Amino acid sequence: MKIFSVLLAAAPAAVRSLATRPMRVTVFGGTGYVGSAVCERLIKRGHEVTAVSRRGTNPKPDSAELSRVNWVKGDATDAKTVDELLKDADAAVHAIGLLFDVDSGLANLNKIVSGSGSIPGETSTYDAITRTTAFNVIDSIEKKQSRNLFRKKDDKFPFCFVSAAEAGWPEVPFGNTVDGLAPEWLNRYLIAKRMVEKRLRESNEKKGSIRAAIYRPSLIWDWTKFDVLPVIPVFNFASAIGIPFVDKTVRIETLADAIVAGLEGEDVEGVQRVGEMEKISERVR
Repeated sequence: MKIFSVLLAAAPAAVRSLATRPMRVTVFGGTGYVGSAVCERLIKRGHEVTAVSRRGTNPKPDSAELSRVNWVKGDATDAKTVDELLKDADAAVHAIGLLFDVDSGLANLNKIVSGSGSIPGETSTYDAITRTTAFNVIDSIEKKQSRNLFRKKDDKFPFCFVSAAEAGWPEVPFGNTVDGLAPEWLNRYLIAKRMVEKRLRESNEKKGSIRAAIYRPSLIWDWTKFDVLPVIPVFNFASAIGIPFVDKTVRIETLADAIVAGLEGEDVEGVQRVGEMEKISERVR
């Protein structure tokens, strides 16, 4: 068994994926910057993927992997829609989000900063897009698990939620001070993320039917993200010298791989900061 484990660790990702039980994964926000990268990697790992978004279309038609995804147009703020989309799923990812909501006064900037270039609709507030959609997914998973008569006590449904590094400010030195100085739109953004994190903690304490991995990335980037490239060194330098409320930036490949590893790895649970993301992402490469 030890020899097999060593050989498996040394093998390419495509070979290692053969040793992973294929899952049916529903990715909410599948056309977005993070969601599409997760879908691509899930397909490479041999999983069956349903991607849900307002548009429901493949953002990269030339991608061989994304062409194998089941693209569904759906509104995750509708609980019945979410129930239907999770009915046959073995795992789920929540990657729905936007930096500037409709009430921020900065919504048009999403054309620049959004990886998918999407513009929020009239009802696209942080509360609706983040909290309501995530709560619907959590509620649906809990119902699904409670109805499973054959579920063992330790059989938890894998669920990955993309939060934000700044959601953890209250947990670090000077974080509350920085939190208090943040603009109103950022406070609302973080309130929505923290409410979902709290809901997941409460679910774990009361029901224990979800294995939730909460990802807290700082700036997410690749070499095509010209809007954030100039500030990447600033964030990384601040993190390197130990400023507690600034996390090192995260490459999209690292975050997406870490999410896939979180779905597959039964030991991945709770908050994942950049260090944990970098470590577990290696499992699927």
